[in-house]
Amino acid sequence: MILRMSTMFLRTLRDDPVDAEVPSHRLLVRAGYIRRAAPGGYTWLPLGLRTLNRVETIVREEMDAIGAQEVHFPAMLPREPYEITGRWTDYGPNLFRLQDRRGIDFLLGPTHEEMFTLLVKDLYSSYKDLPLWLYQIQTKFRDEARPRAGLLRGREFLMKDSYSFDIDDEGLQRSYDAHRSAYLRTFDRLGLPFAVVSAMSGAMGGSASEEFLFPCDSGEDTFVSCDSCSYSANTEAVRVGEPAKIDYSNLGESVVYDTPATPTIATLVDLFNTRSDLKRADRQWIAADTLKNVIVNLRYPDGRTEPLAVGVPGDRDVDTKRLEAQVSPAEIVEFTESDFAANKNLVKGYIGPQSLGLKNSSGIRYLLDRSIAIGSAW
Repeated sequence: MILRMSTMFLRTLRDDPVDAEVPSHRLLVRAGYIRRAAPGGYTWLPLGLRTLNRVETIVREEMDAIGAQEVHFPAMLPREPYEITGRWTDYGPNLFRLQDRRGIDFLLGPTHEEMFTLLVKDLYSSYKDLPLWLYQIQTKFRDEARPRAGLLRGREFLMKDSYSFDIDDEGLQRSYDAHRSAYLRTFDRLGLPFAVVSAMSGAMGGSASEEFLFPCDSGEDTFVSCDSCSYSANTEAVRVGEPAKIDYSNLGESVVYDTPATPTIATLVDLFNTRSDLKRADRQWIAADTLKNVIVNLRYPDGRTEPLAVGVPGDRDVDTKRLEAQVSPAEIVEFTESDFAANKNLVKGYIGPQSLGLKNSSGIRYLLDRSIAIGSAW
Protein backbone atom coordinates (compact mmCIF):
# COMPACT_ATOMS: atom_id res chain seq x y z
CA MET A 1 0.00 0.00 0.00
CA ILE A 2 1.33 3.44 -0.97
CA LEU A 3 0.59 6.19 1.53
CA ARG A 4 1.32 9.82 0.81
CA MET A 5 2.85 11.77 3.68
CA SER A 6 0.55 14.66 2.78
CA THR A 7 -2.48 12.56 3.68
CA MET A 8 -1.03 10.66 6.66
CA PHE A 9 -2.77 11.18 10.00
CA LEU A 10 0.26 12.73 11.69
CA ARG A 11 1.11 15.67 13.91
CA THR A 12 4.56 16.18 15.38
CA LEU A 13 5.29 18.24 18.49
CA ARG A 14 7.95 20.88 18.96
CA ASP A 15 8.14 20.53 22.75
CA ASP A 16 8.48 17.52 25.02
CA PRO A 17 5.26 16.25 26.64
CA VAL A 18 5.15 17.29 30.30
CA ASP A 19 4.68 13.73 31.58
CA ALA A 20 7.60 12.22 29.60
CA GLU A 21 10.42 10.96 31.82
CA VAL A 22 12.63 9.00 29.41
CA PRO A 23 13.94 9.76 25.89
CA SER A 24 11.98 6.96 24.19
CA HIS A 25 8.69 8.30 25.57
CA ARG A 26 9.49 11.89 24.54
CA LEU A 27 10.51 10.92 21.01
CA LEU A 28 7.58 8.57 20.36
CA VAL A 29 5.10 11.26 21.32
CA ARG A 30 6.87 14.14 19.57
CA ALA A 31 7.31 12.13 16.34
CA GLY A 32 3.63 11.21 16.24
CA TYR A 33 3.97 7.48 16.90
CA ILE A 34 1.79 7.30 20.02
CA ARG A 35 -0.59 9.51 21.97
CA ARG A 36 -1.59 9.14 25.60
CA ALA A 37 -5.25 8.21 26.11
CA ALA A 38 -5.10 7.79 29.91
CA PRO A 39 -2.39 7.22 32.54
CA GLY A 40 -0.67 4.01 31.46
CA GLY A 41 -2.64 3.68 28.20
CA TYR A 42 -1.61 4.83 24.71
CA THR A 43 -3.17 5.12 21.27
CA TRP A 44 -0.99 3.82 18.44
CA LEU A 45 -1.00 6.29 15.54
CA PRO A 46 -0.34 5.17 11.92
CA LEU A 47 3.47 5.50 12.03
CA GLY A 48 3.69 3.77 15.40
CA LEU A 49 1.28 1.01 14.42
CA ARG A 50 3.21 0.25 11.23
CA THR A 51 6.37 -0.09 13.32
CA LEU A 52 4.62 -2.25 15.90
CA ASN A 53 3.23 -4.53 13.19
CA ARG A 54 6.71 -5.02 11.74
CA VAL A 55 8.07 -6.00 15.15
CA GLU A 56 5.19 -8.46 15.57
CA THR A 57 5.98 -9.94 12.15
CA ILE A 58 9.59 -10.65 13.18
CA VAL A 59 8.43 -12.22 16.44
CA ARG A 60 5.90 -14.42 14.63
CA GLU A 61 8.44 -15.54 12.04
CA GLU A 62 10.93 -16.61 14.70
CA MET A 63 8.31 -18.37 16.82
CA ASP A 64 6.87 -20.18 13.79
CA ALA A 65 10.41 -21.20 12.79
CA ILE A 66 10.83 -23.28 15.96
CA GLY A 67 7.43 -24.94 15.51
CA ALA A 68 5.35 -22.88 17.93
CA GLN A 69 1.69 -22.29 17.04
CA GLU A 70 -0.18 -19.04 17.60
CA VAL A 71 -3.49 -18.80 19.46
CA HIS A 72 -5.42 -15.83 20.83
CA PHE A 73 -7.19 -15.71 24.20
CA PRO A 74 -9.65 -13.09 25.41
CA ALA A 75 -8.30 -10.32 27.61
CA MET A 76 -11.22 -10.62 30.06
CA LEU A 77 -10.86 -13.87 31.98
CA PRO A 78 -12.89 -15.78 34.60
CA ARG A 79 -11.89 -15.71 38.25
CA GLU A 80 -12.01 -19.47 38.93
CA PRO A 81 -8.71 -20.60 37.32
CA TYR A 82 -6.79 -17.84 39.08
CA GLU A 83 -8.49 -18.68 42.37
CA ILE A 84 -7.28 -22.28 42.07
CA THR A 85 -3.65 -21.23 41.58
CA GLY A 86 -3.88 -18.55 44.29
CA ARG A 87 -2.95 -15.72 41.95
CA TRP A 88 -6.35 -14.04 42.28
CA THR A 89 -5.05 -13.06 45.73
CA ASP A 90 -1.28 -13.11 45.13
CA TYR A 91 -1.42 -10.42 42.46
CA GLY A 92 -2.92 -8.06 45.04
CA PRO A 93 -3.72 -4.53 43.84
CA ASN A 94 -1.87 -5.08 40.54
CA LEU A 95 -4.81 -7.10 39.21
CA PHE A 96 -7.68 -5.39 37.39
CA ARG A 97 -10.86 -6.99 38.78
CA LEU A 98 -14.40 -6.45 37.52
CA GLN A 99 -17.90 -7.92 37.72
CA ASP A 100 -20.56 -8.44 35.11
CA ARG A 101 -24.18 -7.38 35.64
CA ARG A 102 -24.87 -10.63 37.50
CA GLY A 103 -22.06 -10.04 39.99
CA ILE A 104 -19.75 -12.71 38.55
CA ASP A 105 -16.04 -11.92 39.02
CA PHE A 106 -13.68 -11.48 36.09
CA LEU A 107 -10.18 -10.08 35.63
CA LEU A 108 -8.22 -8.39 32.88
CA GLY A 109 -5.41 -10.81 32.15
CA PRO A 110 -1.90 -9.90 33.35
CA THR A 111 -0.65 -13.25 32.04
CA HIS A 112 -2.30 -16.41 30.72
CA GLU A 113 -0.64 -19.51 32.21
CA GLU A 114 -3.90 -20.74 33.70
CA MET A 115 -5.85 -20.33 30.47
CA PHE A 116 -3.25 -22.05 28.29
CA THR A 117 -3.09 -24.97 30.71
CA LEU A 118 -6.86 -25.40 30.80
CA LEU A 119 -7.07 -25.24 27.01
CA VAL A 120 -4.51 -28.00 26.51
CA LYS A 121 -6.08 -30.09 29.28
CA ASP A 122 -9.44 -29.80 27.52
CA LEU A 123 -8.17 -30.77 24.06
CA TYR A 124 -5.29 -33.20 24.72
CA SER A 125 -5.45 -36.39 26.78
CA SER A 126 -2.30 -38.35 25.88
CA TYR A 127 1.42 -37.86 26.34
CA LYS A 128 1.74 -38.85 22.69
CA ASP A 129 0.42 -35.40 21.77
CA LEU A 130 3.43 -33.76 23.41
CA PRO A 131 5.60 -31.73 23.13
CA LEU A 132 3.40 -28.76 22.25
CA TRP A 133 4.40 -25.10 21.97
CA LEU A 134 1.73 -22.41 21.90
CA TYR A 135 2.09 -18.63 21.93
CA GLN A 136 0.03 -15.50 21.59
CA ILE A 137 0.53 -11.77 21.07
CA GLN A 138 -2.14 -10.21 23.26
CA THR A 139 -2.94 -7.09 25.26
CA LYS A 140 -2.21 -7.45 28.99
CA PHE A 141 -3.34 -5.36 31.93
CA ARG A 142 -1.68 -4.57 35.25
CA ASP A 143 -2.83 -1.85 37.62
CA GLU A 144 0.51 -0.12 38.02
CA ALA A 145 0.50 2.19 41.03
CA ARG A 146 2.49 4.79 39.08
CA PRO A 147 2.53 4.28 35.30
CA ARG A 148 5.72 5.76 33.89
CA ALA A 149 8.30 5.63 31.10
CA GLY A 150 5.67 5.65 28.38
CA LEU A 151 5.10 2.18 26.95
CA LEU A 152 7.54 0.52 29.36
CA ARG A 153 5.48 0.71 32.57
CA GLY A 154 1.90 1.03 31.40
CA ARG A 155 -1.37 -0.38 32.66
CA GLU A 156 -2.19 -1.75 29.21
CA PHE A 157 0.57 -3.22 27.07
CA LEU A 158 1.24 -5.77 24.35
CA MET A 159 3.01 -9.00 25.27
CA LYS A 160 4.16 -12.08 23.40
CA ASP A 161 3.86 -14.99 25.81
CA SER A 162 4.72 -18.58 24.94
CA TYR A 163 4.06 -21.86 26.76
CA SER A 164 5.52 -25.32 26.29
CA PHE A 165 3.93 -28.61 27.34
CA ASP A 166 6.52 -31.36 27.76
CA ILE A 167 6.74 -34.96 28.90
CA ASP A 168 9.81 -34.66 31.13
CA ASP A 169 12.53 -32.30 32.33
CA GLU A 170 14.72 -33.09 29.33
CA GLY A 171 11.91 -32.06 27.01
CA LEU A 172 11.36 -28.90 29.04
CA GLN A 173 15.03 -28.00 28.64
CA ARG A 174 14.83 -28.52 24.87
CA SER A 175 11.78 -26.26 24.75
CA TYR A 176 13.56 -23.60 26.79
CA ASP A 177 16.64 -23.74 24.57
CA ALA A 178 14.54 -23.46 21.40
CA HIS A 179 12.70 -20.40 22.72
CA ARG A 180 15.95 -18.84 23.91
CA SER A 181 17.49 -19.20 20.46
CA ALA A 182 14.35 -17.68 18.90
CA TYR A 183 14.63 -14.66 21.20
CA LEU A 184 18.32 -14.24 20.38
CA ARG A 185 17.54 -14.20 16.66
CA THR A 186 14.63 -11.80 17.23
CA PHE A 187 16.76 -9.20 19.00
CA ASP A 188 19.57 -9.64 16.47
CA ARG A 189 17.12 -8.95 13.63
CA LEU A 190 15.82 -5.87 15.44
CA GLY A 191 19.39 -4.57 15.70
CA LEU A 192 19.19 -4.01 19.45
CA PRO A 193 22.13 -4.30 21.84
CA PHE A 194 21.06 -6.59 24.67
CA ALA A 195 22.29 -8.67 27.58
CA VAL A 196 20.89 -12.02 28.73
CA VAL A 197 20.93 -12.16 32.53
CA SER A 198 19.65 -14.43 35.27
CA ALA A 199 16.54 -13.06 36.97
CA MET A 200 13.90 -13.75 39.60
CA SER A 201 10.79 -15.56 38.37
CA GLY A 202 8.42 -13.33 40.36
CA ALA A 203 4.67 -13.90 40.39
CA MET A 204 4.83 -16.00 37.22
CA GLY A 205 6.76 -18.69 39.08
CA GLY A 206 9.26 -21.17 37.68
CA SER A 207 12.54 -22.70 38.82
CA ALA A 208 14.74 -20.44 36.69
CA SER A 209 14.39 -17.27 34.67
CA GLU A 210 16.40 -15.16 32.27
CA GLU A 211 15.83 -11.59 31.11
CA PHE A 212 16.84 -9.93 27.86
CA LEU A 213 17.83 -6.42 28.92
CA PHE A 214 18.51 -3.37 26.76
CA PRO A 215 21.25 -1.32 28.48
CA CYS A 216 20.32 2.36 28.74
CA ASP A 217 20.77 5.27 31.13
CA SER A 218 17.05 5.50 31.91
CA GLY A 219 16.62 1.82 32.82
CA GLU A 220 15.14 0.76 36.16
CA ASP A 221 17.01 -2.55 36.48
CA THR A 222 20.67 -3.06 37.27
CA PHE A 223 22.65 -6.13 36.33
CA VAL A 224 26.18 -7.34 37.01
CA SER A 225 28.45 -9.36 34.76
CA CYS A 226 31.71 -11.19 35.31
CA ASP A 227 34.78 -10.07 33.34
CA SER A 228 36.33 -13.55 33.38
CA CYS A 229 33.28 -15.72 32.59
CA SER A 230 29.86 -15.49 30.96
CA TYR A 231 27.87 -15.07 34.18
CA SER A 232 25.44 -12.13 34.24
CA ALA A 233 22.52 -11.54 36.58
CA ASN A 234 20.02 -8.94 37.64
CA THR A 235 21.15 -7.59 41.00
CA GLU A 236 18.04 -9.04 42.65
CA ALA A 237 19.02 -12.53 41.43
CA VAL A 238 22.80 -12.52 41.89
CA ARG A 239 24.14 -15.74 43.39
CA VAL A 240 26.42 -15.02 46.33
CA GLY A 241 28.90 -17.58 47.56
CA GLU A 242 28.92 -18.86 51.11
CA PRO A 243 31.15 -16.76 53.38
CA ALA A 244 34.36 -18.33 54.63
CA LYS A 245 33.94 -20.33 57.83
CA ILE A 246 35.53 -18.61 60.82
CA ASP A 247 36.17 -20.31 64.14
CA TYR A 248 34.75 -18.15 66.93
CA SER A 249 35.04 -20.79 69.64
CA ASN A 250 38.01 -19.05 71.29
CA LEU A 251 36.18 -15.76 71.78
CA GLY A 252 35.34 -14.76 75.31
CA GLU A 253 31.91 -13.94 76.62
CA SER A 254 30.14 -11.11 74.86
CA VAL A 255 30.12 -7.76 76.64
CA VAL A 256 27.34 -5.19 76.45
CA TYR A 257 28.38 -1.55 76.07
CA ASP A 258 26.25 1.56 76.16
CA THR A 259 26.49 3.48 72.88
CA PRO A 260 24.58 6.73 73.43
CA ALA A 261 24.14 9.33 70.67
CA THR A 262 24.99 6.86 67.88
CA PRO A 263 21.86 6.62 65.69
CA THR A 264 23.89 5.89 62.54
CA ILE A 265 26.64 3.47 61.57
CA ALA A 266 29.03 6.40 61.01
CA THR A 267 28.53 7.75 64.54
CA LEU A 268 28.86 4.25 65.99
CA VAL A 269 32.18 3.67 64.22
CA ASP A 270 33.41 7.07 65.38
CA LEU A 271 32.54 6.15 68.98
CA PHE A 272 34.44 2.86 68.70
CA ASN A 273 37.54 4.64 67.45
CA THR A 274 37.54 7.40 70.09
CA ARG A 275 36.57 5.62 73.33
CA SER A 276 39.56 4.02 75.01
CA ASP A 277 37.58 1.01 76.21
CA LEU A 278 36.37 0.25 72.67
CA LYS A 279 39.46 0.96 70.57
CA ARG A 280 41.19 -1.84 68.70
CA ALA A 281 44.94 -2.28 69.08
CA ASP A 282 45.54 -3.60 65.56
CA ARG A 283 43.56 -1.16 63.39
CA GLN A 284 40.69 1.31 63.22
CA TRP A 285 37.10 0.13 63.36
CA ILE A 286 35.28 0.38 60.03
CA ALA A 287 31.62 0.19 59.04
CA ALA A 288 32.02 -3.41 57.83
CA ASP A 289 32.79 -4.41 61.44
CA THR A 290 29.30 -3.43 62.54
CA LEU A 291 25.85 -4.90 62.07
CA LYS A 292 23.16 -2.76 60.47
CA ASN A 293 19.53 -3.69 61.17
CA VAL A 294 16.78 -2.29 58.97
CA ILE A 295 13.11 -2.74 59.79
CA VAL A 296 10.26 -2.59 57.28
CA ASN A 297 6.65 -3.70 57.06
CA LEU A 298 5.45 -6.58 54.91
CA ARG A 299 2.04 -6.05 53.34
CA TYR A 300 0.35 -9.20 52.08
CA PRO A 301 -2.24 -9.36 49.27
CA ASP A 302 -5.02 -9.93 51.84
CA GLY A 303 -4.13 -6.65 53.59
CA ARG A 304 -2.27 -8.10 56.58
CA THR A 305 0.95 -6.42 57.65
CA GLU A 306 3.83 -7.58 59.84
CA PRO A 307 7.20 -6.09 60.71
CA LEU A 308 10.34 -7.61 59.24
CA ALA A 309 13.93 -6.91 60.28
CA VAL A 310 16.91 -7.40 57.99
CA GLY A 311 20.51 -7.61 59.16
CA VAL A 312 23.37 -6.65 56.84
CA PRO A 313 27.01 -5.62 57.36
CA GLY A 314 27.24 -1.97 58.35
CA ASP A 315 28.89 -0.91 55.09
CA ARG A 316 26.00 -2.25 52.98
CA ASP A 317 22.42 -1.27 52.26
CA VAL A 318 19.37 -3.50 51.89
CA ASP A 319 18.42 -4.06 48.25
CA THR A 320 14.63 -3.65 48.48
CA LYS A 321 14.02 -5.24 45.07
CA ARG A 322 16.00 -8.32 46.05
CA LEU A 323 14.27 -8.43 49.43
CA GLU A 324 10.84 -8.06 47.83
CA ALA A 325 11.64 -10.96 45.51
CA GLN A 326 12.42 -13.12 48.56
CA VAL A 327 9.21 -12.29 50.43
CA SER A 328 6.85 -12.29 47.40
CA PRO A 329 3.85 -12.05 47.20
CA ALA A 330 4.21 -9.60 50.09
CA GLU A 331 5.21 -6.00 49.36
CA ILE A 332 7.75 -3.91 51.25
CA VAL A 333 6.30 -0.77 52.82
CA GLU A 334 7.86 1.82 55.11
CA PHE A 335 8.04 1.28 58.86
CA THR A 336 6.61 4.61 59.98
CA GLU A 337 6.87 6.73 63.12
CA SER A 338 3.48 5.39 64.23
CA ASP A 339 4.85 1.84 63.87
CA PHE A 340 7.78 2.74 66.11
CA ALA A 341 5.32 4.25 68.61
CA ALA A 342 3.35 1.00 68.63
CA ASN A 343 6.51 -1.08 69.22
CA LYS A 344 8.08 0.43 72.33
CA ASN A 345 11.02 -2.00 72.27
CA LEU A 346 12.16 -0.62 68.90
CA VAL A 347 14.04 2.68 68.89
CA LYS A 348 15.04 4.19 65.56
CA GLY A 349 18.80 4.01 65.15
CA TYR A 350 19.23 1.45 67.94
CA ILE A 351 17.65 -1.73 66.56
CA GLY A 352 19.57 -4.88 67.45
CA PRO A 353 19.02 -8.59 68.03
CA GLN A 354 18.00 -8.00 71.66
CA SER A 355 15.37 -5.36 70.87
CA LEU A 356 14.01 -7.62 68.13
CA GLY A 357 13.23 -10.23 70.77
CA LEU A 358 15.14 -13.07 69.15
CA LYS A 359 15.35 -15.00 72.40
CA ASN A 360 11.62 -15.45 72.79
CA SER A 361 8.77 -16.69 70.62
CA SER A 362 7.21 -13.24 70.33
CA GLY A 363 10.23 -11.85 68.44
CA ILE A 364 10.00 -10.08 65.09
CA ARG A 365 10.85 -12.06 61.98
CA TYR A 366 14.53 -11.50 61.25
CA LEU A 367 16.39 -12.15 57.98
CA LEU A 368 20.17 -12.07 57.74
CA ASP A 369 22.50 -11.42 54.83
CA ARG A 370 24.45 -14.56 53.93
CA SER A 371 27.69 -12.86 54.92
CA ILE A 372 26.52 -12.78 58.54
CA ALA A 373 26.71 -15.88 60.71
CA ILE A 374 24.59 -16.11 63.86
CA GLY A 375 26.86 -16.54 66.85
CA SER A 376 29.79 -14.81 65.17
CA ALA A 377 31.51 -11.60 66.29
CA TRP A 378 28.20 -9.84 65.81
